[in-house]
Amino acid sequence: MSVAQVFEKLEQNFNADAAQGLDLVFQFDIEDDKTYHLVINDGTCKMHEGAHDDPSVTLIMNSDTLKGIVSGETDGMQAFMAGQLRAEGDMMLATKLGELFKMG
Repeated sequence: MSVAQVFEKLEQNFNADAAQGLDLVFQFDIEDDKTYHLVINDGTCKMHEGAHDDPSVTLIMNSDTLKGIVSGETDGMQAFMAGQLRAEGDMMLATKLGELFKMG
């Protein structure tokens, strides 16, 4: 599965109910691929390729870590503790990803 397909899967597994009233931008800097960002606005989710001017949080990882987290094989917190995942900005938002998207 390509990185773009992983983000398409994320978009398909979006939990709109959990995103009511939210206005956030999750940016993903994939070290061995491209940068993507997800704009979550009051129950909607749109994927964009490229960097956002002012992301709420930026998650930095390689494509294997991304695929593991989205498939459910890798725990995001364990990846963070192991240094496979770094976050810039509002790190607490990273913990919301599990609520906003069905992983696995």
